[in-house]
Amino acid sequence: MKANLPLIGIRVIDFGQQIAGPAVAMILADLGATVIHIDPPTGPQWQSPANAVLNRNKTTVTIDLKSDQGLVQALTLIDHADIVLESFRPGVLKRLGIDFAQLRQARPELITISMPGYASNDQLRSQWKATEAIVAANSGAFTDMGFNRVLMGVDPSFSPLSLCSAYATTLAASSVVMALFAREKLGVGDHIEVPIVAALMEGLSYNSIVIEDLPKRYLTMREHEISHRKENNLPMDVSYDDLQEYLDPFYRTYKCKDGRFFYVVCPSHRNHAKRCLQVTGLYDELLAEGLPEVNNLHLPVDEWDDETSIGVYPLPKKWADIISAKMKQVFLTKTSEEWGVIFGEGQIPGAPHRTTQEWVNSDHCAQAGLIVEVDDPEYGMMKQPGPMVWLEESAEQMLQPRARVTVDFEAALAELSEVKATPPPTGAVAAKDNRQAWLAGVKILDLTNVIAGPHSAAFLSRFGAEVIKLDPVTPLYDPLIGTVYSFQANIGKKSALVDINTEQGRDIFHQLIRSVDLVLINAPERQIVPLGLDEASLQAVNPGVLFCRLDCLGGPTRGPKTDYIGYDDIIQANSGIMSRFGGPQTPEEHAHLGTLDVNCGFVGGLGMALSLYHKMRTGRHSRACTSLSAATNLAQIKFAYDYQGRAPFDEASGREALGNHDLSHFYATKDGNLFIDASEQELIKLERVPGLAGISEAKDKKAFLTEVLSGESADHWAQALREQDIAAVRSVGIAELRERYTRPADGKVGIDLGSYAFSSYRDHPSGHAVTIIDHYSIRPSRAQIIAQTPTERLGRSTTEIVAGLGYTNEQIATMLNDKVIGTGWGKEYLPS
Repeated sequence: MKANLPLIGIRVIDFGQQIAGPAVAMILADLGATVIHIDPPTGPQWQSPANAVLNRNKTTVTIDLKSDQGLVQALTLIDHADIVLESFRPGVLKRLGIDFAQLRQARPELITISMPGYASNDQLRSQWKATEAIVAANSGAFTDMGFNRVLMGVDPSFSPLSLCSAYATTLAASSVVMALFAREKLGVGDHIEVPIVAALMEGLSYNSIVIEDLPKRYLTMREHEISHRKENNLPMDVSYDDLQEYLDPFYRTYKCKDGRFFYVVCPSHRNHAKRCLQVTGLYDELLAEGLPEVNNLHLPVDEWDDETSIGVYPLPKKWADIISAKMKQVFLTKTSEEWGVIFGEGQIPGAPHRTTQEWVNSDHCAQAGLIVEVDDPEYGMMKQPGPMVWLEESAEQMLQPRARVTVDFEAALAELSEVKATPPPTGAVAAKDNRQAWLAGVKILDLTNVIAGPHSAAFLSRFGAEVIKLDPVTPLYDPLIGTVYSFQANIGKKSALVDINTEQGRDIFHQLIRSVDLVLINAPERQIVPLGLDEASLQAVNPGVLFCRLDCLGGPTRGPKTDYIGYDDIIQANSGIMSRFGGPQTPEEHAHLGTLDVNCGFVGGLGMALSLYHKMRTGRHSRACTSLSAATNLAQIKFAYDYQGRAPFDEASGREALGNHDLSHFYATKDGNLFIDASEQELIKLERVPGLAGISEAKDKKAFLTEVLSGESADHWAQALREQDIAAVRSVGIAELRERYTRPADGKVGIDLGSYAFSSYRDHPSGHAVTIIDHYSIRPSRAQIIAQTPTERLGRSTTEIVAGLGYTNEQIATMLNDKVIGTGWGKEYLPS
């Protein structure tokens, strides 16, 4: 029974292959849409048990688009659809006879979406064979893997996570739901392109940002050591064990009594670091030894009342060494699981390192609905990732997905014909040239912090949503998270500082709630009632207001860890990502800051869009939810499943891994690294590449390729391989991409610039020149995408917002004096 799911009545034709396209349609199907997935006669392009996950809740039909009959069948199915999705190289589907422009000319209400590897307007790369690993290798994802890998001299690195597809999936699914929302208003659909490469670049936004003249207080011990070694021409050869001594004590792995490992993530927050020291029994001991305490971390360093403080990141080496040494000894007194409970129940961010297999089979994932069971026709009872996003009132309906089924054309057509579709409003022809942004007029109150939550609202601002960012007058986070991270996470928002724990502040808070369409927060469920954001309290303030919540370990239902707090790194450790990336005995943070955070933000955007659409269509308000745990399941969707007889969980792992197998691997060439992504089935094509004759007979293909490829340049081999339609690229770093594709900020989002586009803000409000990736991955043909203004100083709009609520200048002055409201966290936008 799925009568209450928000996408009931929406019909989707899914031509997607590989991961991203089918995953978008999977999310739509999970949310109630009727999805017909089309495979060619040869079957899926990618043969994997993960297809059982990607095609659940779908009906699959085999159609030969290269035949006249098959084309007629496909067009007949499309005639009954609201959404058509494809993920081929640009132009492929059109050459087969399915022209999205013509289809939408005949039916303006149709929504079509293309997900090519590279942008269709990228003259150099649009026709390259763009696999997951190829896009990552060509976009800096395998070279810019963090300070650890730099110090260890590991370049290139490799990760089997399907990050490209994960980011593209959430961005594309969000765009589809926003297009549905706009269609309800205007009666017209849209064509949308989401290049997977652009989605990856937006997902890795924290890896590519450059803040010139960043004050030294924000540089870690690792960065200082990297600079020291470069200046003195010393090798980058730090061992894994030695590397640990360059890590902040509140941001590192500790060995426990059971020989397993625990990851502590308490930097930048006074309360978290203090609680950590208290539960480990070290707080009073450190105070006795003179542990400093700075009252206002948002002052310039030269105005601090002491040398450092807990809650500041990074700690100076002196205190980092003292605290780390003590914590190493304490963690040996209990097992990793015991520490997990102590930290979780104590509201301290930290988690035991576990493998993906343990994560998929954990009690918490089962009880919380983060992992569900599906009786698949091929694999039997199968554990699969649960929903990526849900509405609270219909969440439990999503916990028993229907297994994929395969039917003939007539049955597929009958299924579509039986759907009670709700047609969009009339007037489509008149509205088709309307360039209005999808979310024009939508107002959001953003109560979030750090990365995931703020990115949700920032994401929606490019589509026309107006966002007020509300923060406390007195910050709990230091300027690294509170300010530096905000350069991307708070772009385009109006910022206000209000103490909602005061009577006047609470009144302002309630007036703001009454002024918006949706309230957004990232917090565990236990915090919602005290904040007055539970269903009853919120509706009493503003009947019909929508609500969206993100958290760390939450799922559609409650589990033992539902109320535990945490960040991206917590789930990386607990879900197996760190154990895979670094190796089980040497777990290591997956180096992309925001690996899960940014994508959780995009899923939060999807949840908000879903609530808006649901209300527009039904008149009913809803509460949308997602979590970092749901985001990690998407990032690991290639292997986050289990069933009786499953092959070992032995995907590529550790620092020595340079690919999936010998034909999908990094190789050194004369002038750099080349990534080839081929298969055994393509050996005949490899034989045709000049210089590679004989590879099919070679017993050791890795040795063969290592020797041959070293003789020419990476670009030479990449071109030669691509001429035979073998996926291959030279490894490229983000610095090179930034240098080639950065322009002065021009008030545009770079959609017309191909696969890569950066903007440089020389007059950024912070006083520093800042370069960031454009918001360019979602490319509608009709709706407007709005280039957002740079992040304003925290509190800059406080008085304007409060005055807009009707307060007089005298009242505002009194509230400023009483610290009910504020206009900044320190003397400087970015404290020095």
